[in-house]
Amino acid sequence: MSGVVDVKLARSHGLTESEYQHILDGLGRVPTLVELGILSVMWSEHCSYKSSRRHLKNLPTEAPWVLQGPGENAGVIDVGDGQAVAFKMESHNHPSFIEPYQGAATGVGGIMRDVFTMGARPIANLNSLRFGRLESPRMRFLLGGVVAGIGGYGNCMGVPTVGGEIAFDPSYDGNILVNAFTLGVLPSDRIFRSAAGAVGSPVVYVGSKTGRDGIHGATMASEEFGKESEEKRPRVQVGDPFTEKKLLEACLELMQEDVIVAIQDMGAAGLTSSSCEMASRGGKGIEIDVERVPRRETGMNAYEVMLSESQERMLMVVKDGTFERVRAIFEKWDLSVAVIGHITDTQRVVIKEAETVVADLPVGLIVDDAPSYDRPQQRPNLEARWTLPNLAPGGLGPRLLGLLARPTIASKRLVYEQYDSSVRAATIQGPGRADAAVVRLPDLNGAPSATQKKGVAMSADMNGRYCQLDPRRGALLGVLEAARNLACVGAEPKGLTDCLNFGNPEKPEVMWSFVECIHGLAEGCKALGVPVVSGNVSLYNETEGRAILPTPSVVMVGLIEDVTRTAPLGFADPGDRILLLGRLDRLGLGGSELVAMETAELLGRPAEPHLPEVLATHRAGIQLVRAGLVKSAHDVAEGGVLVALAESCVAGARRFGAEIDLPGQGELLARAFGEGASVIVISAAPERVAEVLAMAKGAGAEITEIGTVGGERLIWPGHLSVSVAELHDAWANGLGRALAAV
Repeated sequence: MSGVVDVKLARSHGLTESEYQHILDGLGRVPTLVELGILSVMWSEHCSYKSSRRHLKNLPTEAPWVLQGPGENAGVIDVGDGQAVAFKMESHNHPSFIEPYQGAATGVGGIMRDVFTMGARPIANLNSLRFGRLESPRMRFLLGGVVAGIGGYGNCMGVPTVGGEIAFDPSYDGNILVNAFTLGVLPSDRIFRSAAGAVGSPVVYVGSKTGRDGIHGATMASEEFGKESEEKRPRVQVGDPFTEKKLLEACLELMQEDVIVAIQDMGAAGLTSSSCEMASRGGKGIEIDVERVPRRETGMNAYEVMLSESQERMLMVVKDGTFERVRAIFEKWDLSVAVIGHITDTQRVVIKEAETVVADLPVGLIVDDAPSYDRPQQRPNLEARWTLPNLAPGGLGPRLLGLLARPTIASKRLVYEQYDSSVRAATIQGPGRADAAVVRLPDLNGAPSATQKKGVAMSADMNGRYCQLDPRRGALLGVLEAARNLACVGAEPKGLTDCLNFGNPEKPEVMWSFVECIHGLAEGCKALGVPVVSGNVSLYNETEGRAILPTPSVVMVGLIEDVTRTAPLGFADPGDRILLLGRLDRLGLGGSELVAMETAELLGRPAEPHLPEVLATHRAGIQLVRAGLVKSAHDVAEGGVLVALAESCVAGARRFGAEIDLPGQGELLARAFGEGASVIVISAAPERVAEVLAMAKGAGAEITEIGTVGGERLIWPGHLSVSVAELHDAWANGLGRALAAV
């Protein structure tokens, strides 16, 4: 990159004219090229959250068990017995659309670094993915590349991918979403943070060497896509999981010693963001000599070194006099290690190249003075889409089979069988087995333990259709679904991380939906008593002016006291009784999969959740699972209660039919396929039903017996009779058939 620094060059870096003027005013001079590069990436939407940070303050972030909330590499919560878990979710949407394998792989690598930077050993990965229409060859290519990238990186790292979610909608044709989540375990009294320490402390670079890959990746993630998007391929980073595995082990080994003062992953904006954020959080300055930075390419200049987003790199501040110990550990692991600078008391970022100062900027200008916009908001005419279409009556069997075959609902085995979900031998409930993933915690030394009973559960959720039709209610429903999934495995929710995926915030309707979703997330978290401890915002998910559905994805993490007491989603034994926790009349067809399947339109208003009833249902579910009274538990979500029942028939270790009678006098299709936030399907041995009813009612929940497990058909007398073989064929092969369709 070369040229005269002026407003034209600033615009090519993603800065507006007013932002460039702010730089001129702040410096009192024209910036150097390196300074322009630093400020452009640090002021990008991806790094500065300039459209969102004022609204994120509305999220609840505190609880007695929160050890680290938003503002660090990952959130940390106390899980007792001297242990804590660190977790976070982040997006890699734009890179994955351009180069799906590397985009997804480096997304997984980046989120794992965020977690082990805190001092935690990663023990579980999840992902939340969105794709467009599978009849497009391009979309099939993207799906295959993303899945291969996730599996390739996670499998090589030896970290199990234990769950996640995938949905499909035409709005993602031009912008897929790849949101990656990692959870790790650490001692509750040894959390590492990124604030720079004592003046004079050496700044140490460790990990892979720096190349030219990923330059201006943060800026690309803050732009809409257009026809020229393929030209941005060089901005996508290239990952090496084997190097990251060595980096993980070296960092955790060093963390056993009293050496590290601060540590920061070189993620978005690379060396620039890590150094500037370290200085800012510590109230210090930092000086770096780029000539000392290990490189894998010749002829790199200071601009390229500072803006490279090469993977598998860390920046550390270590105690004075300890570098030789740092060097010994990282050289043992065959990783680059070098002192590249030191901490100062100037509160300035100074970059030198061959003794020449190429950048000298106030830390405050880079971080604190980054633009913050109160973007205009405009509420769209939502009511125009809230009227439900007239659907033909009857025909429950064909509709049920059609819904089970839809890619969003159908089995994702084709995807998750490419992930190692059992490495480390701690996975209790893996992909496709239960509504939430369950992982046994290691022992206090971080080693897998066969006797440890305590575990964590994780669930990724959000329905973009709901958020498009009613952003506040849709986001609330997503939070409640995550909690409901945890309840199905007996987990008490303890923390949440989010990844807020939206279109162009400069469009008032997009900005309004973003703010409304924030309020919905906050309402749900406050009702549940669940803090938001980390997160990420991904805006400008648009291509040629067409935005994605608003998709504020969440992962909720819960605590399980005894991992031998969880519940799978599949029915277990013939003769077991089937019961419903919650009320079917609270569900509705607004924004449902049934309406989308039959009209190809987004219509209706999502069902309103009645929070006291929802919380009682969750409470009852947790108590019943923990008491060992239920053999299966499965929430009613996309496709409604018939889909949930069909999945329970076919998703277990064995397949069973069932005969059921759904209560209520309402419209038949709404009872059968309505969606919402209030119902869980459970099964129990006949001799335990009285105890189940008593415990549920004691928790304040509605509960109704609706049928019996057994036979070879799912039967609702007078309304439905479908063979288990047909149900399984539609559900198990739906995604594969969609991928094979011409």
